[in-house]
Amino acid sequence: MIGERYLREDYWKYLSEAIIMMYHTAKLFSDLGKNVLIDGIMVDRAELKPHYEKVNNIFSGYPLYIVDVFCPLDICRQRNIARENRTEDQSEWQHKIMAKDIRYNCKVNTHLNTSEECADLILKSIFEDEV
Repeated sequence: MIGERYLREDYWKYLSEAIIMMYHTAKLFSDLGKNVLIDGIMVDRAELKPHYEKVNNIFSGYPLYIVDVFCPLDICRQRNIARENRTEDQSEWQHKIMAKDIRYNCKVNTHLNTSEECADLILKSIFEDEV
């Protein structure tokens, strides 16, 4: 998405620019009547601060639905090791830089529920008002 050279040069600067562009692209898809799912984390890094506020401003007036996908850090560590393409401590350092005080619409626990169950819980939460 960015290019390894640029990530080595200034990882957070270029990644932050790409994240903001991704949000604006998602907004464009929404303008075209498409539902959009973004898989990512909102971080408290100087390059993105205030990340959560920026997301809310970009999607102001749009149907923004934020889901907390949770798993205990020790289980995340085991999953990272099994994947072999992540560092063992990746989930821990990501957890430390997560934006605080995010107002989630829904929370799922991937340790207690399967992927299918989590998806069902999210869909039920989104569409519960329509039933």
